[in-house]
Amino acid sequence: MARRILVTAALPYANGSIHIGHLVEYVQTDIWVRFQKLRGNDCIYCCADDTHGTPIMLRARREGVKPEELIAGMHEEHVRDFAGFDVAFDSYYSTHSEENKKLAETIYLRLKEGGHIDTRDIEQAYCESCAMFLPDRFIRGTCPKCKAPDQYGDHCEICNATYSPIELIKPKCAQCQDTPIQKKSQHLFFKLGDFTDQLKEWIGGGHVHEQVQNKLQEWFDDGLKDWDISRDAPYFGFEIPGEKDKYFYVWLDAPIGYMASTQNYCNLNNKNFDDYWHNPETEIYHFIGKDITYFHALFWPAMLMGSGFNTPKQLAIHGFLTVNGEKMSKSRGTFINASTYLNHLDPQFLRYYYACKLGPGTEDIDLNTEDFVLRVNSDLVGKVANLVSRSASMLNKNLEGQLSVLGDEGAALIKKLQDESESVAEDFEERRYNAAVRKICGLADEVNRYFDQRKPWVEIKEDKAAAQETLTVALNASRILAIYLKPVLPAYTEKVERILNIDSLVWSDAQAILENHTIGSFERLIERVDPEKVNAMIEESKEEQQEHQRAESEPSELDKEPIAEQITFDDFMKVDLRVAEVVKAELVEGADKLLRLELSLGSETRTVLAGLRLAYEPEQLVGKQMVMCANLAPRKMKFGTSEGMILAAGPGKNEVFALRVDEGAQPGQRVH
Repeated sequence: MARRILVTAALPYANGSIHIGHLVEYVQTDIWVRFQKLRGNDCIYCCADDTHGTPIMLRARREGVKPEELIAGMHEEHVRDFAGFDVAFDSYYSTHSEENKKLAETIYLRLKEGGHIDTRDIEQAYCESCAMFLPDRFIRGTCPKCKAPDQYGDHCEICNATYSPIELIKPKCAQCQDTPIQKKSQHLFFKLGDFTDQLKEWIGGGHVHEQVQNKLQEWFDDGLKDWDISRDAPYFGFEIPGEKDKYFYVWLDAPIGYMASTQNYCNLNNKNFDDYWHNPETEIYHFIGKDITYFHALFWPAMLMGSGFNTPKQLAIHGFLTVNGEKMSKSRGTFINASTYLNHLDPQFLRYYYACKLGPGTEDIDLNTEDFVLRVNSDLVGKVANLVSRSASMLNKNLEGQLSVLGDEGAALIKKLQDESESVAEDFEERRYNAAVRKICGLADEVNRYFDQRKPWVEIKEDKAAAQETLTVALNASRILAIYLKPVLPAYTEKVERILNIDSLVWSDAQAILENHTIGSFERLIERVDPEKVNAMIEESKEEQQEHQRAESEPSELDKEPIAEQITFDDFMKVDLRVAEVVKAELVEGADKLLRLELSLGSETRTVLAGLRLAYEPEQLVGKQMVMCANLAPRKMKFGTSEGMILAAGPGKNEVFALRVDEGAQPGQRVH
């Protein structure tokens, strides 16, 4: 009986491009899904862009676009890059969708009705310069546990400790480097501890790899802590129902994106959502990196338990990618974007190499560029593809492309390949791709030995019938090997299917034999890896990084202008700089760059039109103290009269920073 399986991969954040490190997960998942479909199971692969949170909001502000525009552009890029690597989603959606909003609200309200939501005041890091509460990842400082410098506000990358941002030593705002203050705010919490017993039972039920269970036990030993699920405005996300200026924390609605993507699939294919998320017979598999185990092994199943949805059958957790034994490096050119790889190399090479390396555990895998070239060229091209090429070319050229029947020796060899079907299938099922590839290459070695011993290039001159039998065996073997490799190399297998003139292969076809059949015309299956192309890819990655650094350090158009005519010191001393407090700030109708500021100088109030609209929201400036040129003559402008000028600097557009004054200064006080 066919299984119903829902498979997801972690949602890529819509704040950056897909790179070869990301592709470890998406290729690993795609291989498993393709295998399940070849076995005849009802299996769908759902994913989405993770689109909410402060980083998205701030990047959109920097680029002068709406967050919706930013995430739409990234969605197109992600879809293109995944397709380039033959990653075939059944639904690739977005967390910024109506389906996700409704599901997030449903889960939250069910948890609240169940008594699993708590409300309390907390002290939170607040950056006065940025006029916003800071998310954990926008605070950097020294780890309170191991004292490692420059760590995130919630997690240390050195010792893997988790903590509250207020525990961080010497915290700094990651945006402006100012020291944040502590400010009270009412937040909503998910009472994770309510599910301690259920989670222990779930984790002990084989839903996570045994390597992970010990780490999870440490969290139980420390006691499961309540989880802050709300964030204060301004925030790009979904507003929490029944609350004002409170938004769901991105990590609450992100995994719900798995469900929203499933709903999208069901809407497009006339399927029933409840069959996947309410029917206990459905198997749900989440493929994730080990860095997000905490969320997927504790918070996520607890949310599902508390709201009445299916919990995952298994978390398939993988390690990270290193390149040439080291962490991916932009300066070395080994931080390679998916699009950069595709500019130079066949995506099948990377799919095959990852399959050679991937097992079911959480160990990191290494992409060694020399080994990459050697393994693809010697195994995939030399052993597997070359067998098809030689056999099909010879059969078409000399025997009108006609297969004959198997003799006893050939039948025994084919039977040996067929007998490995369930063993290879078990390796794929258990995500032992490295073991599966070793077996497939071992079988290819045996077929090549048979081919070389029979010497069909000699037989064709002396005994065409014997040569035809040899080639029939070789192409039947190649067909079986193509079936076993189809989850890994779908594009390669499609070419084999065309060459052999057969329908799309499924796993059970390995037990059939192709005899007395006319094959199709030959086409090149796959090229060898050119080491020069690998080097060119690395060089392009280096250049991309250098261009990025140049763009960040390149002077603005203002900086490129010639220096103005010199003024005397006496001229400069005529400028009267004063502390000015922003009493009111508002948009200027019809103006793209201007804000209208009402500034208090203590004894009087001035109206100034300032070109800050792309850099600041009006409410961010109210109550702030700035530096103003108070004796500048009023200037009539298109949108009104400006009675002075505030001091600001920056390259322009959304990167303009108003000069601020320390607390305690009085409006009207002179600035020297």
